Amino acid sequence: MSDSIGGAAPSFYEQIGGHATFDKLVRRFYEGIKSDPVLAPMYPEDDMEGAIWRLTAFLEQYWGGPTTYSEQRGHPRLRMRHQPFKVNPDAKERWLGHMEVAVNELELPELQRATLWDYLERAALSMVNTFEN
Repeated sequence: MSDSIGGAAPSFYEQIGGHATFDKLVRRFYEGIKSDPVLAPMYPEDDMEGAIWRLTAFLEQYWGGPTTYSEQRGHPRLRMRHQPFKVNPDAKERWLGHMEVAVNELELPELQRATLWDYLERAALSMVNTFEN
């Protein structure tokens, strides 16, 4: 039996709590970013709410939620959007460290946590665009 309209299985977005969960995840993630000396300069200090919205909307869409991200920004083109920034292995590990704190605070069931974490690790690795310090 499904909670979704039309009998379809609920999306991962719905399974983990929808917008409230993704908003909590991203806001906690950015708390760590703000104090990170390597990553903070990559984010728009004067548009932190915009950055929060973009990541939240992207993740929601990816996991089966609203398509607002693409409606407002077009195709995600993640590598292209991150190309202006030096994303080296250290930046990737820092990003994952802040994201891990945020994911753990969601206290998701293990299968859902592992599913989300697997994607985030692969996404972070795909953003690496240099091996320079």
